[in-house]
Amino acid sequence: MSDAPLYDVAEGPAGGRGFWLTAADGVRLRVGLWTHDGAQGTVLLLPGRTEYVEKYGRAAGDLRARGFATLVIDWRGQGLAERALDDPMGGHVTDFAEYQLDFDEMVSFARAQGLPEPYYLMAHSMGGCIGLRSLIRGAPVKAAAFSAPMWGILIAAWMRPMAVALTTASRWFKFDDRYAPGTGAKTYVLTAPFTGNSLTTDAEMWDYMRRQALAHPELSLGGPSLGWLKAALTECHALTLLPSPKVPTITALGAQEKIVDTAPIHARMAIWPDGRLDIYPGSEHEVLMERAASRSRFFDTSTALYLKHR
Repeated sequence: MSDAPLYDVAEGPAGGRGFWLTAADGVRLRVGLWTHDGAQGTVLLLPGRTEYVEKYGRAAGDLRARGFATLVIDWRGQGLAERALDDPMGGHVTDFAEYQLDFDEMVSFARAQGLPEPYYLMAHSMGGCIGLRSLIRGAPVKAAAFSAPMWGILIAAWMRPMAVALTTASRWFKFDDRYAPGTGAKTYVLTAPFTGNSLTTDAEMWDYMRRQALAHPELSLGGPSLGWLKAALTECHALTLLPSPKVPTITALGAQEKIVDTAPIHARMAIWPDGRLDIYPGSEHEVLMERAASRSRFFDTSTALYLKHR
């Protein structure tokens, strides 16, 4: 463990620090930590695909205002963590079990640093997929809050068999490092216009993400590889076969969600013991990057759940 960069574009609370970690398989990771005296617990914040520590600086401020420390991770292959491909813009893993090594190292760091307990989970999109698996494995958290969790990949039904065939062939014939169809090396927030984007309806938060990508392009990521897509399809299917863990949970889903498949979210939350699904009218994929009212609602309900389970 050693100090790592934590860029000012995060706009997080004062005193934030970055650290390098090394996963059990030798991959270098980065975490960002915002803590303070008197914190009532620590939120382990799990970002989505393409994301990075700095994107959640403002979220750390929202959590601090409600009495919590925040620890955020750069998953392998994104942010400043070690990337698997020669093309740094290609997001790639061969198995989602690799992300569990990252999560385990994150928890080990939290314990080694003596971060305020209890620990709680907050997970967005791909982080929600990783987080669900972590909860099933017995993650040491008292409660969890999900935002648009990737419990299913949004692919048209008629295209799904072709996607499975293509990604399987890519593994067999050694081209699984290539970009998935329709994706490439460009980062979404620098190529898509704000009008009609699928992430947020808040122009200021859109600009926040764009400023970060422009100031530090090394944080950005392009499309997923065929290998990542194969691994994601496999993991999402595997999770559907497993019961929900007995962890109090709240899940937020924007009514205008267009990134993840919403059917598995509705199905799982309908039967999750001590779980609740909240729909956010007018919101897109990133509730944590939405308009102030939606953001406040999410952080208020999440931290209320945390405080209920200490």
